[in-house]
Amino acid sequence: MSEAGIPAAPLTLEGSSVLHQMFRIRWSAWRRASGQEILDEAIPALEAMGPRTALFGLLGHKGDLLFLHFRDSFEELHQAELALARLRLADYLEATTSYLSVVELGLYESSVKLYQGLRDLGVEPLSEEWERACEAMLAQQAKAMHPRLYPEIPPRRYLCFYPMDKKRGESRNWYELPIQDRQGLMHEHGLIGRRYAGSVKQIISGSIGFDDWEWGVDLFADDPLVFKKLIYEMRFDQASAAYALFGKFYLGLRYSVSDLGALLSGTPSP
Repeated sequence: MSEAGIPAAPLTLEGSSVLHQMFRIRWSAWRRASGQEILDEAIPALEAMGPRTALFGLLGHKGDLLFLHFRDSFEELHQAELALARLRLADYLEATTSYLSVVELGLYESSVKLYQGLRDLGVEPLSEEWERACEAMLAQQAKAMHPRLYPEIPPRRYLCFYPMDKKRGESRNWYELPIQDRQGLMHEHGLIGRRYAGSVKQIISGSIGFDDWEWGVDLFADDPLVFKKLIYEMRFDQASAAYALFGKFYLGLRYSVSDLGALLSGTPSP
């Protein structure tokens, strides 16, 4: 409970389950393989996964391929993971890392407004009446935001993915700030992102309790330079400058599954 006598945690909405799988190709083994037979099995199987699985070629030493899966549940994600693992192609892939999360919409402004309104009405925090009001607000917001909670993978050429935390130790601790202060900082942070809305599609996913960081950030754009500009500008707002920690960054180029053979032969289409 915060100093103001209202809950410290904002309400959140959760949607699609998300899995990033990063792989390194065992190139020496692949060169000795009967590649076309393997591709004849893999391409139809991957295409059957549908538009909620996407293939990216990774730049740099952190891996060669990234498979991005959006599904409606962790059970469906597991089925996608197993389907990929059962392919003969998997014998030539070495997992470098993965990331598990769920699409999350943080409702800081709505939460603060609701909490303060209920407190002003004399409703006891976390009472049955309080919980009913929260559930009603979440249901209303979930209906309005369904497309954002269950998005398609944006058809942009480039992907930038990175995990992040909010600081919670030493001289700075995000979780010790009053919820009203955090709401103000996140509002400022969001204003920067909105200015890039036409050139970048951003999907935030929550991973607390699911993976090693607290959130995953996916940015999709046709011009990779916009990632640099957006992230650099955001570093100067207080929410990032004082309270953000960032993990490794991954940059990928989108390919259709039918391009997998060209990608593995080193001759992908531009």
